[in-house]
Amino acid sequence: MTTLTLAQATEAIYQSLAADNEDIDLHIAQLKKSMAHEGVKEFAADASKLPFNNRLGRKMMQGYFKKHGIKVVFAS
Repeated sequence: MTTLTLAQATEAIYQSLAADNEDIDLHIAQLKKSMAHEGVKEFAADASKLPFNNRLGRKMMQGYFKKHGIKVVFAS
C-alpha cells in the first residue's frame, strides 16, 4: 500500500462516504497513514461533503473515526 497525499486520502474518504461507505476502513487506514506522514493531528472534515450533513451525521463520523484513532473536526 503506497502512501497517498493527504488531499488524495481525503478525497477517497468523501468518495467512500458517497458510495455508502464502500471500503471505508481501508480509506481510513490510508488517511491515518497520510496524516502521520504529513504530521497532521486532526482531520478537518468538510461537513458539506457528507451524505447526511446534520448533527447526527457529523457525530456518527466523529465517533467512527475516533474508534480508528482519528480526531475529526468540522469548521464552524
